[in-house]
Amino acid sequence: MSLNDWLNSEIPKISKSLEDIHKDHFSIDETIGFEGQESIYKILRNFRSALFPCLCDKFKNEDTRLNITIGNNLRTSALDLKDLIEKVISRDSNLKEAEITSIAEEIVINLIKKFPELRRTLQTDIQAAYNGDPATTSTEEILLSYPSIQTITIHRVAHELYKAGVPIIPRIMSEYAHQLTGIDIHPGASIGEYFFIDHGTGVVIGETCTIGKNVKIYQGVTLGAKSFPLDENGNPIKGIKRHPNIEDNVVIYAGATILGGDTTIGRNSVIGGNIWLTQSVPENSRVYQTQPLPNIKVD
Repeated sequence: MSLNDWLNSEIPKISKSLEDIHKDHFSIDETIGFEGQESIYKILRNFRSALFPCLCDKFKNEDTRLNITIGNNLRTSALDLKDLIEKVISRDSNLKEAEITSIAEEIVINLIKKFPELRRTLQTDIQAAYNGDPATTSTEEILLSYPSIQTITIHRVAHELYKAGVPIIPRIMSEYAHQLTGIDIHPGASIGEYFFIDHGTGVVIGETCTIGKNVKIYQGVTLGAKSFPLDENGNPIKGIKRHPNIEDNVVIYAGATILGGDTTIGRNSVIGGNIWLTQSVPENSRVYQTQPLPNIKVD
């Protein structure tokens, strides 16, 4: 049998089998799908363009087209986001269509209203990077090349949607940032102003983690959970505090692992590299491994 004959004969059967398997687990009518995933990526790019228009568009600051561009990016993305939110809300809701639309519109309005506040907060993150890295020469360099700023920009948008109770979409946003930068921040994590991740690759920050102001962490840091309490069926119990609290003015060096929902790192503390912590430390602590003694041979 030739390939063409085989394709004509067997492909309809295989296609039907794949369709049936998929329908056992997902509703084709209700999922946002990969197309929706790509729409979320585009929305984030438009939001970044609105938040940082002078760097994303080829207009001078004084050009009136700049304001128009910001507005158009926000309008287009707001409408697209509203449609996606409607779809993810409707999956698990018995609300009427008009009620779902009203909820989605309110969520988008509240998000866009917060953009000036988000932009001011992001400026503190940019300043923290400038203050905390002697290698940088300008804030423009930070915006265009530092993975920390790209990730925290997406996180601060995703976190607002997470707080509003939007399913799926915030997580897609955070995983997009993870793809781009190697920094994995769950959208549920609460992060204060002047936040900086130096280098960034391999950083993991869990859902229920809280981070205060003026915190700096380095590559390979994990702010995670000690274990997952299980229900009677052996499944992880959701919605409980699992990740640590990092208070103001803390520095955490590369490779440190801090675990547990009841673990707090007190303000003004420094956590050294490759430290493993599952218990709290008080304010003004210095936690580090003992330096190895030099191997000196005496005759």
